[in-house]
Amino acid sequence: MLTSNVCFLVVSLVKPSSFMPLFKPTLLSEHYSTLQGKQLLTDSRKVSLPSQTVFFALAGANRDGHDFIGELVGKGVAYFVVSQMEKISPEWLEEADFFLVPDTLQALQELAAFHRSQFKIPVIGITGSNGKTIVKEWLSQLLGDSISIVKSPKSYNSQIGVPLSVWEINSQHQLAIFEAGISRPDEMQALAQIIQPQIGIFTNIGTAHSENFPSQRAKIIEKLKLFGQAKFLIVRDIYTQIVEEAQNALPNLKIFGWATGQSQRDQVSLRYCDRNDDGYSVGLYDYRNQKTHHLHVPFTDPAHFENALHCIVVMLFFDYSTEEIQYKIERLRNIPMRLELKKGINNTLLIDDTYNNDLAGLKIALDFFGQNQQKNDKTAILSDLPEEGSSAEVYEKIVHLCAEQNIHRIIGIGERFSTFVAALSNATTLQTTKGLIDAPTVQTFPHTAAFFKAFEGKKIAFENEMILIKGGRRFEFEKIVQLLEQKIHGTKLEISLNALTHNLNFYRNLLNRRTKIMVMVKAFAYGSGNFEVAHLLQYHRADYLAVAYPDEGVALRENGIYLPIMVMNPTVESFETLLRYDLEPEIYSLRLLTEYLRFLEENQKMAYRQNSKLSEQDLQKRYPIHLKLDTGMHRLGFEEQDLPLLLDLLKRNEDKLKIVSLFSHLAGADQAQYDEFSQVQIAQFQQMATKIEASLGIKTLKHLLNSAGIARFPQAQFDMVRLGIGLYGVDSAEVHQDALLPIGTLKTTISQIKTLAPDQTVGYSRKGKLNRVSRIGTLAIGYADGYLRAFGNGVGYVYLHGKFAPTIGNICMDMCMIDLTDIEQAAEGDEVVVFGEKPTVSELAERIGTIPYEILTNVGERVKRVFYAD
Repeated sequence: MLTSNVCFLVVSLVKPSSFMPLFKPTLLSEHYSTLQGKQLLTDSRKVSLPSQTVFFALAGANRDGHDFIGELVGKGVAYFVVSQMEKISPEWLEEADFFLVPDTLQALQELAAFHRSQFKIPVIGITGSNGKTIVKEWLSQLLGDSISIVKSPKSYNSQIGVPLSVWEINSQHQLAIFEAGISRPDEMQALAQIIQPQIGIFTNIGTAHSENFPSQRAKIIEKLKLFGQAKFLIVRDIYTQIVEEAQNALPNLKIFGWATGQSQRDQVSLRYCDRNDDGYSVGLYDYRNQKTHHLHVPFTDPAHFENALHCIVVMLFFDYSTEEIQYKIERLRNIPMRLELKKGINNTLLIDDTYNNDLAGLKIALDFFGQNQQKNDKTAILSDLPEEGSSAEVYEKIVHLCAEQNIHRIIGIGERFSTFVAALSNATTLQTTKGLIDAPTVQTFPHTAAFFKAFEGKKIAFENEMILIKGGRRFEFEKIVQLLEQKIHGTKLEISLNALTHNLNFYRNLLNRRTKIMVMVKAFAYGSGNFEVAHLLQYHRADYLAVAYPDEGVALRENGIYLPIMVMNPTVESFETLLRYDLEPEIYSLRLLTEYLRFLEENQKMAYRQNSKLSEQDLQKRYPIHLKLDTGMHRLGFEEQDLPLLLDLLKRNEDKLKIVSLFSHLAGADQAQYDEFSQVQIAQFQQMATKIEASLGIKTLKHLLNSAGIARFPQAQFDMVRLGIGLYGVDSAEVHQDALLPIGTLKTTISQIKTLAPDQTVGYSRKGKLNRVSRIGTLAIGYADGYLRAFGNGVGYVYLHGKFAPTIGNICMDMCMIDLTDIEQAAEGDEVVVFGEKPTVSELAERIGTIPYEILTNVGERVKRVFYAD
C-alpha cells in the first residue's frame, strides 16, 4: 500500500481562521470511501454531475483553480481539494466539503495511486517518444472484444491526465492500459506510483523534449522509471540504448522484445519482413514455444508497422494463436486521434468521435459538446460500451450524463443499449443532482443497419441541431458520419482547436497576470471560421473579441457568443444594430462621435414615446464605446490636435457614454528597424491616454499591442493587448515562431492523373509546357477557393507522400494541376496538403511576395472547415 505524506483536512461549517487549531490532519486513505466513485475534476468548465464531483484547485501558469471555487459552489459541486484556505469564503463551507492539502496536484496523484492499489488486474504501462496513444488504442481494439478494458482516454498521459485515467478503474475491468508521457527530469516517478504496471511497452525513443535533458541516455533512464515494479518489458531491439539501460537499471525486468534476427531466448525474432503494396508479410519466431507465426500486417507506413508489431508481440505474450492474431490485426485501421466538428445535413453540426468508445471518452466528448453552443437542440448517437461490461448502471449513467449536458435526444445502437435503456425510454423527467430535469428522448436500435433503415424510411430525422456521433469500430459509425455530413466541396481546411488553445496560452504566458486579452476574430477569424473559434475563445475565458464590421458581431451573437465585442468599423446605418446586439463601437472621429450621440438622443426619445413608464435607470443608461487614437499609423483615429474638441464633446455627454477603452495601433511592431518609431508611438499613446483620463476623471482599459507587439514590447502591455495573427500560428515578428503551432491544414484531393508526352501543354493559355513524359494530376482547388493565381506555373507546390509536387500551368477557378512525375506512388483520390506543417503559410506567402494574412483570409467560405481536438 502506498504511504502518503499528503494530508487531508476535512473542513465543513467552520470559519477559515479556526481550521488548523481544531482539526488534526488525517491520511488520504481515511477519506477514500467518501471520494470513491466520484468524478475528479481539474477544469472548472467541465462540470457534469456536480454533487458527485471532487474539484482539485490546481494552480497553473495561467489560472488558479481556487479562483473558480465560488462559481462551482453555485453549480452544486460538493467536494473541493484546496491548498489556499484564505481564498475560501465562509459561506461556501455551508454548501460543500473542503479538503485542505499542502499540494493539490500531489494530492490528486496520491489519491489515484491509492485507488490503483485497490485492484489486482493486470496493468500495461506505455511510454516512448511516439506511438503511445495509437498502441494503447489498438491494444484496446485487439483485446477488448473478450475482456473489459479500462484505458487512458485520448492522450491523457501527463501529470494530471494519468491520475484522471487511473481513477476510472472499477470492479468490472479485467485489464488496464495506461500511457505515460514526460517532458523533463523527475516527472516519471510520480506516474509510475500511480500506474504501477506489471507489463511495460517502450515504443521508441526520439528527439521530443530532448532540450530538457542533458543527454538521450538521461531521457531514456527517466522514462524507464515507469517500469520499476514491472515484470516484463516489450521493446524493439533496434533501440539498443533502451535495452541496455533497462538491463542496467532494472535487472529483474525480463525483456520480451522483438528482434530483427537471431536473439536471446524468451524473445520474439523477426525472421523475415517483406513489404508489398498492401502491407508487410512477416515471420515472427517465438522462442518460448519455438513456433513461427506467419502474418500479414496491413500497413505500409513504417511507423504504423512498428506500432502494429508492438501490439502483435503483446498478443503473443498473452498466447493468442496465429489465426486469432491475423483475424484481429486485419481489422485494425489507422485511427484519427481526434474529435472533429463538421457541418452536417439540414443545418446540423456533427461532432465525429467514431474511434473511441468508453465512459471516460464519452465524458471528454460531452465536454467538447459543451464548449460549442451554436445549436440549442442536441442529439447523441451512441453505441454499446463493451469496455464497461454488462451493467444497467453504466447505461443509466450515460443517460444522466447526457441529460446534465442538456442533450434532448439519445439514439442508442447495440443490444446492451436496447436492453438496459428501454426502461428509461418513456421517462419524462430524471432525478439528478440539479433536481428534476427533462429526460432525453431515447431511441434504441439493435444494430447500425436498423438505424439506417429507420433513416431511409424517414422514421428518424435531423435538422438544426448538434449531433455527437460516438461509437466503437465494430458498429461502423463512420458510415453514420458519411450519411449525415454535408456533401460540399472536397477541399477542406482542418483547424486544430488544440493548436489554437496552445497559441492562446503561449501569448498569455508572455503577459502580466492582470493584462487582459482582446482577440481578433474579424475576416472569418482570419479564414478559420469565426463561430467555432469564438466559442473556443469564450470557453477559454478571453476577455474581449473584436470584429471589423457589425454583421460579423451579429452573427456571433446569433450563434451563442456573449463575450463583449468591439466593432472596428461601425457606420451610421449600423448604430441601431449595435444597440440591439450589444456591440461596442470603435469611435475614431469627431464626425462619427457626433452622429452616434445624435442617434442615442433620438433613440432615447423614441423609447420614451413608446413607453412613458421607463425608469430613471433606463433613461440614464450609458452606452459603451472605444476611442481610437492615431499615434502614427495614420489609418483611423483621433490625433493630438483633436483632443480639445473631443474632450469638450465627451464632457457634455458623459451621461450618455461609457468609455470602455482607449487604444492605438503600432505601425511597425514586427520590424526592428522601426523600433525607435514604435517607442515614439508608445510614449505618445501614454501621453494622450493620460490626458483624456485626467480631463474626464475616469479610468479606462488601455491597449496598444498587436501580436508582434506582445512579443517585442512587453513594457507596453498596459491593461489589455489585441491578439490577432499570432493566435492562428504566425509570428509576424519572427521572435517566437518555433513556439507557435500551425492551426490550419488546407487539404484537397487528386481528381485525375494523366500521362502526357513531351511538347504537350497543360492548362489555359498553354502555359504549362512539358519537356519530358509527365504524370499530371488535377487538384480540386482553384483561385475561387483562395489558391491564388500567383501560385501557377511552378511557383506553388503541394505536399504528398513525403515529397513536394510543383504546380504546372495557370491556376484555374476551381482546379489546378501539379507535376507528379517524380512521385510514383501518387494515385487518384490521394489527399494532398496545400499548406500546413509542410509547406507552411509563411513559406507560401514568401514565394508570391505577400504576407500570411492574405493566404489565410483568402481561403474561400465554400471550402469546408473541419475543427478537431486531439
